[in-house]
Amino acid sequence: MYDRYAKNKIQEALTDTRVVLISGPRQSGKTTLATEIAADDIPFFTLDDATVLEAAKNDPVGFLRGLDRAVIDEIQRAPGLLLSIKTEVDRNKSPGRFLLTGSANLMTVPLVADSLAGRMEVVKLLPLSQSEIVGAKSTFLENAFKGILPTVGDVVLDDDLIEIVLAGGYPEAIARTRWNRKQDWYQGYVDAIVQRDVRDVAQIEQLAIMPRLLAMLAEHSGQLVNYSGIGSAINLNHVTTQKYVGVFESLFIVHTLQPWFTNKLKRLTKSPKLHFFDSGLLAALRDISPDVVRKDKTSFGPVLETFVFSELQKIAVWTEQRCSFSHFRDKDKNEVDIVLENKRGEVIGIEVKSSATVTSDDFSGMLKLEQACGDKFIQGLVLYDHDQVVPFGDKMFAAPLSSLWSAK
Repeated sequence: MYDRYAKNKIQEALTDTRVVLISGPRQSGKTTLATEIAADDIPFFTLDDATVLEAAKNDPVGFLRGLDRAVIDEIQRAPGLLLSIKTEVDRNKSPGRFLLTGSANLMTVPLVADSLAGRMEVVKLLPLSQSEIVGAKSTFLENAFKGILPTVGDVVLDDDLIEIVLAGGYPEAIARTRWNRKQDWYQGYVDAIVQRDVRDVAQIEQLAIMPRLLAMLAEHSGQLVNYSGIGSAINLNHVTTQKYVGVFESLFIVHTLQPWFTNKLKRLTKSPKLHFFDSGLLAALRDISPDVVRKDKTSFGPVLETFVFSELQKIAVWTEQRCSFSHFRDKDKNEVDIVLENKRGEVIGIEVKSSATVTSDDFSGMLKLEQACGDKFIQGLVLYDHDQVVPFGDKMFAAPLSSLWSAK
């Protein structure tokens, strides 16, 4: 059992908010965490149970009648129940009435977002972060926005780093020791997502093509999104491709990272960048194992970038910093892999390298970003496979990848 650092945030939200939704991909630990929080004090219902689902769909008002508090698991399976929850929590405005879990981003559904506005707080729960796996609550983002140099606890390098990145963060996958067994789990996971969850969130005319689309997306992870190029390989037009990618986004499988923008620079790309939420799933879809990487490390770069993106997303859930994520790229192809901007407009740039060597050329995009941000630029970090923090000028540093999960 791993300690989930989002737990405190969820418990605090239950003290002052009527409805709290734990939202994230299947098998990320939402049900386990909700059960732990509820303990024996709150009734627990899962909509994965056919009888419970039937009752919730056919008579949502009757289903909720008499429930002072409840945990309802996999709420996306009966979205109509949310309207009855709204009515119920408007009748009784006590905080902590309903703790929900959902394997789909319900806030992308206008009816849901509008009906529960001001009544519900959403806490994202992604697969395990490396911080949670090693039991060290990361201070990486807090330190970065304070302009403090990254710190390093237990350094992880080379083969050990490859193993961590390719394993990903799904608890059941990392519990398996043999790599072919991990990949078997991920294949079964993809099959379950397509056969069950895709049907729950969208009307897909060509359901059989979804695994092929996901495989195509895996080949494009870390690249600018080109819906026409992705779709043409499997005979989908760009409109349908974009729609189907949106389904995988709503299920927290992939994320389209929007470009960073400022009026100070006119020559910026407007294309989003594609990422997976879990590096283990990406590695399995691309059939990448530690043995493959040891023979040819070029396959490791996109998976490593996804790993860093995912780790930062997870850390952002429990940090006090409220920050948005984007990427930077201008028309001259100066780029920064990940840009984080907090509510004060302060900016951190993150570049990811799979090698143990960093040069000044690796900061070319970071310097352009700093120029655009001015005083709002706090730090530029190139994360690499090494054990030392090395300065590359004012506010620019190369830092070990393992500083991401340092608690110092």
